[in-house]
Amino acid sequence: MATRRDAMIRIDQIWLAVEPMDMRAGTETALARVVKGFGAAQPHHAYLFANRRTNRIKVLVHDGIGIWLAARRLNKGGFTWPRLGTPDVPLTDEQLQALVIGLPWQRIGPGGIIDVL
Repeated sequence: MATRRDAMIRIDQIWLAVEPMDMRAGTETALARVVKGFGAAQPHHAYLFANRRTNRIKVLVHDGIGIWLAARRLNKGGFTWPRLGTPDVPLTDEQLQALVIGLPWQRIGPGGIIDVL
């Protein structure tokens, strides 16, 4: 009997791009923004972008073979996002999980510990 193996996208590093992006942008435009802002789309890296209102985000992932682009929208409120002029920010897995549900991810330290008030 064959066993089912779940496919997962491996992500080794997560980057948050501070500059807003037009959410009408498709894969090629998002990829061009990654190359312009980060120098290249690295395999197994994810790059997050928000619109100006910070109520929508897109994530571009290079899985080592191709490019994935996904979007998320909050119906109320907005995502916690750094101010313009802040350098692009690396995120931990725990910070990403907090960000995508609209929590203040900057307060989450290693292991999910909240160490900043």
